[in-house]
Amino acid sequence: MSTSGEPTPLRQSPLHDRHVALDAKLAEFGGWSMPLEYAGVVAEHTAVRTSVGVFDVSHLGTVLVRGEGAAGVVDRCLTNDLGRIAPGQAQYTLCCDESGGVVDDLIVYLRSPEDLLLVPNAANAAEVARRLTAEAPEGVEVADVHADHAVLAVQGPDSDAVLARVGLPTGHDYMSFTETTYEGADVVVCRTGYTGERGYELVVHPAAAAGPLWDALVDRTASPPAAPCGLGARDTLRTEMGYPLHGHELGPDITPVQARSGWAVGWSKEQFVGREALAAERERGPERVLRGLLAQGRGIPRPGMAVHAGDEPVGEVTSGTFSPTLRQGIALALVRPSVAVDDTVEVDVRGRRQAFTVVTTPFVESSVR
Repeated sequence: MSTSGEPTPLRQSPLHDRHVALDAKLAEFGGWSMPLEYAGVVAEHTAVRTSVGVFDVSHLGTVLVRGEGAAGVVDRCLTNDLGRIAPGQAQYTLCCDESGGVVDDLIVYLRSPEDLLLVPNAANAAEVARRLTAEAPEGVEVADVHADHAVLAVQGPDSDAVLARVGLPTGHDYMSFTETTYEGADVVVCRTGYTGERGYELVVHPAAAAGPLWDALVDRTASPPAAPCGLGARDTLRTEMGYPLHGHELGPDITPVQARSGWAVGWSKEQFVGREALAAERERGPERVLRGLLAQGRGIPRPGMAVHAGDEPVGEVTSGTFSPTLRQGIALALVRPSVAVDDTVEVDVRGRRQAFTVVTTPFVESSVR
């Protein structure tokens, strides 16, 4: 809400008019009006798994950290170990509070030890920037430049062909990036994504320059074209991979240990926010852990549904959907550690108990590399 009591207007992507022209169904996401779907979630999901799709994810934040010692500031604030990567590489990491709860998960682009680009989630970008600013000494600048950038994701087995068609570089290693231009605009091209398919994320500056690039990517007269895809398909794709979403599998009350995201923690680092709490939880064992659930029948799980082992409640669904690839219901759930892979549990789906098998994720094979 605004200070006047009126609802705060939703922010709009620099591609908003193009989404409207494509008859996209728009929805609120992290304070932004973003495309939920165009041709339908299943069709867009299938396009990414079998060919290629392009997503406008400009709601994602962009934060610059620059100056002598910039990498050290980021390394002290975030969980992963920047020493594991070199300039020209990107890293998935977490911003935690002192209790070990997750403020946000994000990608760090290491240009040099004095120049880093961070891409946090929409609703958390300002808080991540605030925390980094509080840690930064004189000479290190932290700038929230959300409004200055657009972010596109080109995902799917034909993503290399689409980027090559528009003249952008391809073929670099997973989680590495290269910087180029497109019609005078700066573009960071990174081999990453949120779908489990081979793909790229493009950070465009200035934001207004993203329009011509979007048009070229989704040009239906070109071969191959990229299908415009909304956040609905992005969610089903990431759930099939078991990728966490902040506010569901990660959050202030959900730690990386519970979410099985300990691989994104630099346990050997001497310092990062939340280290003591996370190390203690790791040592004693968490009270709940993230598991995958696969429907044995026709039930479609949704977030917040209770998980039972016999008559005993053992956890709760954090994300649940119909898997277009498997044609089954799938879920991610935080459950007691005693719930093991291959166990059968029941989920309370709209008042009826439905049987699910506990499985390891991803639910479908990843082709990300």
